Formats: sequence, structure tokens, C-alpha cells
Amino acid sequence: MKIALWNVLNLMMESILEKLSLDMVLILVIGRIHMKRAMTTTVMRVRMMTTTVMRGEDENNHNVDNHLSSGTEEREDNDDMENELKLTKSSLRRCANLIQLVYGKSTSTSETLSKEVQDSIEGEESDEDEFFKPKVEGNKLREGLDSGIVNTDDCSKIKSYEDLKSWKQEEVYESIRDRFVTGDWSKAAQRNQVSKGKSEDDDSDDAVYGDYEDLETGEKQEGQRKDNSGCEGIENEDESAVEERRLKKLSLRAKFDVQYDGSESPEEEMNEKDGAKFHCGQPNEIGLVDQMKEEIEFRKQMNIAELNDLDEVTRLELEGFRTGTYLRMEIHDVPFEMVEYFDPCHPVLVGGIGLGEQNVGYMQVRLKRHRWWHKKVLKSRDPIIVSIGWRRFQTIPVYAIEDRSGRHRMLKYTPEHMHCLATFWGPLAPPQTGVVAVQNLSNNQASFRIAATAVVLEFNHEVKIKKKIKLVGYPCKIFKKTALIKDMFTSDLEVAQCEGKEAAKEEIGNQPKRKGGQPREGIARCTFEDRILMSDIVFMRGWADVEIPRFYNPLTTALQPRDKIWQGMKTVAELRREHNLSIPVNKNSLYKPIGRTPRKFNPLVIPKSLQAALPFESKPKDIPGRKRPLLENRRAVVMEPHERKVHVLFQQLQLIRNEKMKKRKLKQQHRKKEIEAERAKDEQLTRKRQREERRERYREQDKLMKKIRRHSEV
Repeated sequence: MKIALWNVLNLMMESILEKLSLDMVLILVIGRIHMKRAMTTTVMRVRMMTTTVMRGEDENNHNVDNHLSSGTEEREDNDDMENELKLTKSSLRRCANLIQLVYGKSTSTSETLSKEVQDSIEGEESDEDEFFKPKVEGNKLREGLDSGIVNTDDCSKIKSYEDLKSWKQEEVYESIRDRFVTGDWSKAAQRNQVSKGKSEDDDSDDAVYGDYEDLETGEKQEGQRKDNSGCEGIENEDESAVEERRLKKLSLRAKFDVQYDGSESPEEEMNEKDGAKFHCGQPNEIGLVDQMKEEIEFRKQMNIAELNDLDEVTRLELEGFRTGTYLRMEIHDVPFEMVEYFDPCHPVLVGGIGLGEQNVGYMQVRLKRHRWWHKKVLKSRDPIIVSIGWRRFQTIPVYAIEDRSGRHRMLKYTPEHMHCLATFWGPLAPPQTGVVAVQNLSNNQASFRIAATAVVLEFNHEVKIKKKIKLVGYPCKIFKKTALIKDMFTSDLEVAQCEGKEAAKEEIGNQPKRKGGQPREGIARCTFEDRILMSDIVFMRGWADVEIPRFYNPLTTALQPRDKIWQGMKTVAELRREHNLSIPVNKNSLYKPIGRTPRKFNPLVIPKSLQAALPFESKPKDIPGRKRPLLENRRAVVMEPHERKVHVLFQQLQLIRNEKMKKRKLKQQHRKKEIEAERAKDEQLTRKRQREERRERYREQDKLMKKIRRHSEV
């Protein structure tokens, strides 16, 4: 009957809508919405009554026919609800199309109407709850915002300073006093207990219904009433049962969290006989990782449940300070500069260090220069600022690389596209700690400040870095396979240190003594594979230890004004630049021009006895020089008169030609200067015109930007 009545009303409304104006259409549609809400509420109450009657009949074990009839009525009601929703959506679509046809897509009335009808269709039960909500909150809920952020402020809107609270009033101070450590936390504890009790009441599985009335039949049904205190049911239950139910809830919650993380399939089923789980298309056994997750989560929930029963003091002793807790710290031996230059706008980070991190020693890190942004290479013994953990300090590193023999060879500069080892003196940090290195803390430099990144490998107090050395000497006295070498060492101590070492096919032996006097300092006797010459140069290659400087300068940026840049040790290049000093040059390291005198070879002399035996082609054909020249060389050439005239004529023609070429060259140079002057003048005019065009274009762009900015502000 309801379906027939609703269909008749729809037909009547559609016939009337074709003849009425838009304002009347809106009024009728809103009336249909309220009528739809009333009918939907009636249907929901009938469904609740039917469900209650079914529950009572199941509990009292009445006739089965009544149960079947109630199930049939419930299915009919569900069909009625589906038909009503379909009819309402179709009428809404027609109404929206009519409004869109008249006013277009930009009408705010159609959007508001569609939102209102959609809210009425999606949830009728929430209308009564939203009736007592603020208007702003209802609008935010309709816009699709989360219910948890409905009451938050809209950051996109400009706030007036008059609406803000005045923190100069004493009442505002007192309202937030309990939020800090010095306040009273008893009120917050009471609120937490009350909220905890409410959450436990909400988790209960008992469904409670209030009184309702069937509007069609007029019958009233009384539901179960729940006492506001909620203490009678808890007192009747046994404490063990309450604890068991609480642990069961915790296990179910942990199981749900594990399933939500994706470790278990939502389609798994539990066998009631043996309690084993069967996955669809998966093995029957649960993985070890999933079991460990469940156990960890279950223990975590049990620990939280046990700690909730303790008071704040005991829980603080067992658990410590939780995340998000306000603390008061007392710091001793603070310099007065930190209090004097303290700026609350710059936060202070507080961190803890281990017992082993308080010591100072040598650390070895694997370092790589920043390849993309830092253009310069890093030089050994240049001070850099490193950030390791909670510490920032300036130190002097020494770069090295490990060769095949395991020796750490010193590098003067960092490699271009590979890692290297860096050793420096400073507070120790545990291995695998990240390191960031910079050379300057100023913000006005053009290049990227991050100079290198590294990771701590180890801290070793006996680290040894070696560098290659080359000694040069000259022989002063040569024996059969040995020789005395000078200018290689400066003292007998150096000779004794290098005694027995091999380098460049030489072996250093004891120092020889001169006859009748003291031995000469720095002369060593070396053994070679063969006899050497006095013109030879002797080289010896070896390795020397490199001393790593013990320099550690912590940053004291908090002990100076914020606008002042912290300045530590300067590099050698900065000092030379400030004092205008040139780089020292070793003359022996410069390349010198090689001056080689041309060698003069003696003429080849062949004995006459051998010349007679040689063939004619191989015999020397050197003709000896004549003491007196021949007559042809001594005879003078005198021209005839005719030849003299021809020669003079040629000289005159050559002179005329040279003069013409000279004038032509001068004329070309003059013309070239004129062309260059005209070209410079044209270029100047072109630059002036381009400057005017550029200025006009910038002026138009500025006007356009101002216009756009003015429209955006409006």
C-alpha cells in the first residue's frame, strides 16, 4: 500500500513540476524531503520492533511460523526501502536536470539542494544527531572532512587579531597553568579515568534500545533501560571474568592490528575442532614472522594494561618518561654567554650520549666529496667542520687510501669520483654513524655548503698513515759493485735508520771512514748489481709516517649573538688571501729549459790500404779544397749599355709598382676605419633601441603583475 501511495505521489509531483516555476519546484522538493524523512523514520521503527519481537520469540522458544513470518516482513521492508531509495534518486536527478537546464552548472542553489537530498538519503539516523551540532561543523562534515578535524581552525582564512585571546590577562594564564609541569595534574587524571570508563562501556557487546512507538499501529514498546552509573552490572560480575574478557579484547585487538597490516588474509577461516587456520591458496601453517608479530603486539597490549592500573609515580619509575611529556631539566656549568644571548626563536636540541662517546681519540671515517654541488676538492690538513650525532666541532683531517698491501697511503687531495679514508681527532662516535662536513658556516657563500659526507668505520688510537718519499744522491767514490753516496742523508742517524733497506736497486751499508780524521756526515755506502758511473744519479724510495694533528674545536654558536658568524681556524689559502701572500715556490721543483750543446763528431778516416780494396761506390770521393780559386770565380761581369738601360727601366717600373701598392694599401686602411666607425655607430643605435624595447616590455609586465596582484587581493 505504501509503495502504491508513493508512486501516485511521484506521478502527481512530476505532472505539477512541468507547469510550475523554479521557486515552487524548490519548495515542493524540500517538502518531499521532509515527508521522505518521516516515512523513513517510521519504517526504521517498524524494523526495530520486528527485530525485538523476533528476539523475544527466539528466547522463549515460541512457534516457528511466527519467526518465518517476521523474517518475511523484514525482507519486504528491505525491498520497500530499496524501492524508495531508487525513486528518490530518480526524482532528484530530474530536479537537478531541470535546475541545470534553467541556470546552468554554476548555480549554487542546485548544489545546495543536491547535497541536502543526498544527506537525507545516505543516513536518516544521523539527522537527529546533527540537529544539535553547530552549523559550521555540519557544513564541514558535508564537505567530506574527517570528524576528527572538524573543530580545527581553517588556515586559509584571514583571522582578525580582535578574536584572538589576550595573553596579558590573568584569567587566560590560569586556564593553561595545569598544562605544564608546575600545574595540578589531578584533574587530568580524573578526566582520563572518566574517558576510560566511557570507552569500556562503549566496547560492551550488549545492545540497548530505548522506547519507541509505531506510528501506524499506535503500539508502544519498552526497551531495556541502562543505568547511568553502570556499576550494578560490574559489581555482579566476578573479577576473574572481567579480567578474562579484558585480555580477550586485547588479543582480538592485536589480531585485528596484525590483519590490518596485511600479514594475514581476510579470507582465512578458523576450524572449530582443532583451531587451525586455513588460508585460501596458502599453506596451513602461519609464518614465523606473523607469529612473532602477534606475540609482540599481545605482550605490548598486556604491558599497557598492567601499567594503566598503576599510579603515576610507580609507572614513571618503571616505564620512564613517555613521548610527548613536558619535562623540566636542570643544566649545570652553563656559561653566562648562553643566557645573555639566548633567543627563544631558535630551538635548542637536547640529546644524550653514551659512556663511550665522552672520550676523545682518533676516528677513521669513509668519506666522499660531494660530487654534484661542491666544486672544490678537499685538501689534507685543511680544517673542516663535522657534524657527528649530537656534536659539531672543527677538526683537521688527513686523507688516505688503502692499497693492496694494506698500507694506508696519504692523499694530498680527495679523489674525484671515489671514496677515501679520513682520520681526525675528536669525540668518539659508534661505528656506522653518519657524518656531514662543511667548510664554512656563513650563509652568503654562492657554492653549496655541504662539502662531504662520510660514515664512521672505527676509532683506533694506533692508526698509521704513511707517505712516499724519494731521496736523491750522487756518487763520490766508486768501487767494484759498491759506491759511496753523498747528499742523500744529512746525518749519521738518518743513515742508521735506513740501513738495510732496498730501493732503486741499492742497499745501504755502514758509513765509511776517512783516513786520519772524522767521518763525513751523511755519506752512505750502497751496493749495486753492477758498477756505476760518476755521472749517474742514485734514487731511493721509501715510506715515512704521517703525524695526525690533535685538533678539536667545538662549535660555540649558542654563546654568541645570532647575527654573528662563528669563525674557527682558517685555512692556509684564506690566510694567504687576507695577507696578500703568494704561494711559495720551490725552485728545484720548476721545469728548467734543457740546454744541450751540439755534439761534434770527428771525421771518419779510412786507411789507404783499405780504400784500395773497396769498390768504387764505397770509396770516399772527397775532393780536397783548392788554395787558389778558379778563373771563373775570379772574373767580373760587366753589363753592356743596352743591358744597363733595360736594367734601369726595370728598376723604375718596380719603383712605380711599389708606390701604387703603397697608396692602395693606405686607401684600404682609411676605408676600413670608416666602415668600422659606421658599424660602431649602428651597433650603438641598435643597443639603444633594444634597451628601450626591453624597458617598455618590462614596464608592461610590471603593470600586468600589479593588476593581477590587485585582482587577487580583491
